[in-house]
Amino acid sequence: MRRREEPGNQKSVSLTSEFRSLADWWPPIAFTAAAIATIPVAFRALAGTEQFHLHLPWDRVHGDFVLGLDPLSAFFLLPILVLAPLCAAYASAYFRAERGPRLQLFWSAFAIFIAGMVLVLLARTAVIFLAAWEIMSIAAFFLTAFDDHKPETRRAAWVFLVASHAGVAFLIAAFLLLGRYAGGLDFETFARASLPPTGATAIFLLALAGFGAKAGFVPLHFWLPEAHPAAPSPVSALMSGVMIKMGLYGLMRMLTFLDSPASWWGLIVAALGVGSALVGATLASGEVTLKRALAYSSIENMGLIGIALGLGLWGKATGNTIPAVLGASAALLHVWNHAAMKGLLFLAAGAVVHATHTGELDQLGGLMKRMPHTSRAVMLGAVAICGLPPFAGFVSEWLILVALAKTGLLATNGASLAALLAVGFVALSSGIIALAFVRLVGISLLGLPRSQAAAKAHDPAWGMRVPVAILAAFCVLPALAPRVVLSTLAPAVEQLQALGWAEAWDEAGLDSAVGILGAMNGALIASVAAAALGLRWIMARRPLTRRATWGCGYPRPTPRMQYTARSFSEMLGERIAPRFLRPRVSTRGVEGWFPTAAKMEIDAPDPFTARIYEPLLTHAGAWLARVQSLLQGDARRSLVYLLAALVAAFAWLGFLT
Repeated sequence: MRRREEPGNQKSVSLTSEFRSLADWWPPIAFTAAAIATIPVAFRALAGTEQFHLHLPWDRVHGDFVLGLDPLSAFFLLPILVLAPLCAAYASAYFRAERGPRLQLFWSAFAIFIAGMVLVLLARTAVIFLAAWEIMSIAAFFLTAFDDHKPETRRAAWVFLVASHAGVAFLIAAFLLLGRYAGGLDFETFARASLPPTGATAIFLLALAGFGAKAGFVPLHFWLPEAHPAAPSPVSALMSGVMIKMGLYGLMRMLTFLDSPASWWGLIVAALGVGSALVGATLASGEVTLKRALAYSSIENMGLIGIALGLGLWGKATGNTIPAVLGASAALLHVWNHAAMKGLLFLAAGAVVHATHTGELDQLGGLMKRMPHTSRAVMLGAVAICGLPPFAGFVSEWLILVALAKTGLLATNGASLAALLAVGFVALSSGIIALAFVRLVGISLLGLPRSQAAAKAHDPAWGMRVPVAILAAFCVLPALAPRVVLSTLAPAVEQLQALGWAEAWDEAGLDSAVGILGAMNGALIASVAAAALGLRWIMARRPLTRRATWGCGYPRPTPRMQYTARSFSEMLGERIAPRFLRPRVSTRGVEGWFPTAAKMEIDAPDPFTARIYEPLLTHAGAWLARVQSLLQGDARRSLVYLLAALVAAFAWLGFLT
């Protein structure tokens, strides 16, 4: 017996659905309002015209409660204020069908995640900084584990949490050692501290390990290719766009406390950058999952920033003003550009996954016709992230190359050779990452659909398309006015390097070159736009006829005839790349008179995880299991171990005091 729906019930259902649709947009509205109110404050702090400072009494153990906003922290705050509301708006449309406690948990963790990153930038004591760092990491853990019904998601979340806490252990040691020399745990005391060379070196190495793990420098990058694909796409955009930059901010902030760096510090950072750029680009070129390829691309870009930052640190240590200022400027500019580019790519990738329910490249294809708006965003982001004109990535990578080239011409002996070699390494990593994105675009967007889901895909709703379009604009605008952007970040460069930005820039003589660069990018964009409009006008006036093209003898091509994701980059990934970075290939050929089917399996886990960390942790777990067995059973033996541990602890405390 069918129940008759009363008109009043229909109205109630309609009002309920309307209320739900409005309630879905409260989080992005709140984030947008907060960003609009805060962005002017951040710009004033970045310009150095106004600095926020809050100092409240707390207690003797933790010290005072001190917050502040200076040019360096304001510089890193601005990408958060841009990406957070855009990702929130995207998430509202992305989770439109989601209801219940899981969605409430997501928005709670999302808000805590943003608040934790902001508090990291505002913290002016070690206690508040470390507490905010933990808040940020734990909230990111819950966001990564959103789809916790999948075993791979749970594994990725735990890998991220373990990596975060391993990194924070180094940070605690660094801050405690710095506090011991400074006589306090607030940043003002740190800045006035007089550190011996050995102490400063120990603090630098601890900070490099702790913050480098969050930034994703190789070999501490292993959590990125696990966490980014597992997290929802708006979370991946935030993690890659701004969270990993917190590692860079922490390292730069620590360097402001270490007033007299050694020259080899910069070489270490630059060497880590070179390794990260080459390894990240190589692994991205062979990855068959869309978001994992983007994660390895983030590692490559962190490597480029590391090269520029290391050059700036070396210039500051040796008194070379031009490398110091140009290197720091290039590093900071690429921080902003990468936030926009990778935010765009992860949100566009999320639209692809949302439409096809897969991120496997070999299950995609033919999306250019079915998802034209998303495809254009992916192509724009790919061109920008490869450092090609006329987009933002080209400007920052050009500045990195100019800084290295000028250093190679100005320096002497080994420094000159190292800088010129670094130019080659940057060019090599850019070429490899270009191959990776040509493969990604070609396999996923062009050709025939490789699955039914790809054949039925369509562009997402406006709620997911508008944030992508805004980020696409941020990938274009810095390339049109690079001089304006560079002068905007100048106060942050001066705070980091304690050098005059304008004087060094004039000495380098790049004003006219930067102006020409912006004009060239504008002319190129205008030319392409005019050509596209003209072609569209011509095609609209001519009748369109369809004929079969020459199919190389295959009149009816199928998806099985297309290149796969691995075959496209097989030459680089399985023949040219170092053996350590190659995937594991096992084959079973045709054998015998009556052979069974041949078989080939390719396993491509992260080589550092599979060949270093997992065996190391397995041995450590076995050793700890043996230690645990020693502590069980005999109470007298356990008491002896406890007494020995207490004696060692008191001896260590006596050494510290």
